[in-house]
Amino acid sequence: MVYSVPQILQCYAQGYFLMAEEAGHLNWYSSQKRALIPLDNRFRYPKSLQRVLNQNRFTPAINRAFEAVVEGCADRETTWISDELKEVYTSLHRAGYAHSFETWQGNELAGGILGIVIGGAFIGESMFYRIPEGSKVAMVMLVKHLRSRNFHLFDAQVINPHLGRFGAFEVEQTVYEATLREAVGRPCQFL
Repeated sequence: MVYSVPQILQCYAQGYFLMAEEAGHLNWYSSQKRALIPLDNRFRYPKSLQRVLNQNRFTPAINRAFEAVVEGCADRETTWISDELKEVYTSLHRAGYAHSFETWQGNELAGGILGIVIGGAFIGESMFYRIPEGSKVAMVMLVKHLRSRNFHLFDAQVINPHLGRFGAFEVEQTVYEATLREAVGRPCQFL
């Protein structure tokens, strides 16, 4: 299946997201509930992470190693990121819509978050770490970055206990779609 960048963006702007099935074929998905990372005072993180942040062990970067972040996100026992989806992310990245928000420890990639940006919406696709706390620090720094750029939405797609520690919450599909419409209409710049 071949997708054009405008088609992909249109579907994401309507609340759909791509995932590879077990056989590797891409398919569009949506859900009745959507997980959001709050960009307001509901965002939180463990106190132990504040100590790590205070130590300044990690340096943030955007798109310094986009392909390595995609590979890191895909490198797990069960993954929804097929080779075809990697190509989709690369096409979106070349067009200026897919980004990696990374943490580095010296010259070593510590962790990162892969996402798609449309207007004032950051649609998180996946995250990974190579150094403990690398992806958690990336999450805190990414939220700070999105706030500074006046983003309206950080879509995490599916809730899990890890995201819950950052204040992630679920909204019904109708609430999500209204929030997404407002976010997509904002003229925000990620870079």
